Amino acid sequence: MSYTEQDFKDHFKELSLLEENQALLGWDELTGMPEDSESFRSELSGYIADKYFSLWISDKTKEMLDYFNEHQDELSEVSQANLKIATRQYAIDNALSAEEFSKLQKLTTVAQSKWQQARKENDWTIYKTALKDVIDLQKTLIPKWRTNDQDSNYDVLLKMYEPDFNTEKLNEVFGKVREGLLDIRKNLDERGIQIDNEFLNRDVEVYKQREYVLGSSARLGYDYNKGRLDDTIHPFMTSMNRNDARITTRWNKNNFQMAILGIAHEAGHGLFQQNVDPKFDYTMAEKNISMSIHESQSLFNEVFIGRNKGYLRSEFEAMKLAAQGQFDDVDFETFYKGWNKTEATLVRTEADPLTYPLHIMIRFEIEQAIFNDDLDVESLPEFWNKKYKDYLDIDVPDDLGGVLQDVHWAGGSFGYFPSYALGHFFAAQFLNTMKKDIDVDKELANGNIQPLFEWRKERVWQYGGSKTPLEILRQATGEDLDVNYWIDYMRDFYYDIYEVK
Repeated sequence: MSYTEQDFKDHFKELSLLEENQALLGWDELTGMPEDSESFRSELSGYIADKYFSLWISDKTKEMLDYFNEHQDELSEVSQANLKIATRQYAIDNALSAEEFSKLQKLTTVAQSKWQQARKENDWTIYKTALKDVIDLQKTLIPKWRTNDQDSNYDVLLKMYEPDFNTEKLNEVFGKVREGLLDIRKNLDERGIQIDNEFLNRDVEVYKQREYVLGSSARLGYDYNKGRLDDTIHPFMTSMNRNDARITTRWNKNNFQMAILGIAHEAGHGLFQQNVDPKFDYTMAEKNISMSIHESQSLFNEVFIGRNKGYLRSEFEAMKLAAQGQFDDVDFETFYKGWNKTEATLVRTEADPLTYPLHIMIRFEIEQAIFNDDLDVESLPEFWNKKYKDYLDIDVPDDLGGVLQDVHWAGGSFGYFPSYALGHFFAAQFLNTMKKDIDVDKELANGNIQPLFEWRKERVWQYGGSKTPLEILRQATGEDLDVNYWIDYMRDFYYDIYEVK
């Protein structure tokens, strides 16, 4: 059977529309869904997922993929990019039966609801059975997803998010980063000045924080005509399409910094989605973007802009105004140093850039223990707490500050966490190259984001998922991944703040 390119486009548009429905339901579950609607929502989510999955793994999809893989010259460049992504993803999803796919959707919906309840009650036991059900199902699916008999169970999951990496390569990357990171921390402890940031814990009313971040995120380029800001337990960004990329946050009136940097982070994700080239509308390249490259853009916003001295100076008066006098006795240099104090923390999303990769390494090792070593779910809190003591010398006081931190596992997203650390490293390498074209510090000090916006749109955002992270990195910087850029940046940045000579 032969097909035209229009047949191909129409088929993937229908799939994309169903996918948008799933994304909207997922956003609602974590922002406004009534607690008692869990069972009905589970049915609805399963129903829409069934419709999507049935069309996705249908004979028609397979016939189209087979036909156009033999006749790629009949497709435009955009459709060829869509074909490449679809072929890879189809091999993964076609390994599951419709019943298995539906079961996974239902189990993760329940697990996300139980996770929310467990966080409210600070009680791991509410969540553990639902999480175990998700893990047990994924363990039965791994053999179906495996494409190489030499891959470990965990590598199968990891490659769904990062096809350019495996456990061996990540161990090498993380080992080098850990060595550089610990050396920096040691020198800061032994030779650095003491920094006080207690002023950041002063009361700032949530409504004033909201007013400020709506303005600051818009100044970073996030378009509220194509997005919105909502409250949630765990911040995230959901994209239905390039004109509907929504961000969320949580608030703490005694932690002014948390929402500001958290929203800068999610707005970075939103910027990416809002600026994918329109030619990729209704294709898999629109949203099937590898997470490390996505995280590089959220972390670029959060870390390399949101902590930059020039940027903070340009925003300082607006922050003081939002704080309603709480920072009037704090001069800018004190504010800047306090804003960038580094110290070990319990919560990953509140970690400073220097210690952040350690949080990822902990989760990376836990996920390997679950899938390669059959770590019992019952033992997760104890295992988690030991890792935090070993890596960050922190005693975990309760479930809320420990194993209940992240929503990812409830959604079945095992293998995702390394993307956060890779995003740090990519972002530092992008910045190094960007500085050859733009006086970044000067532009930020002048409150001029536009040159940085345009650079990222041209070099990163426009491509969506049509290229792998390493393809984008090589094209933008001319090099493969080099974590020395991140290590060097962190050393220079923190030595300056802590006055290490």
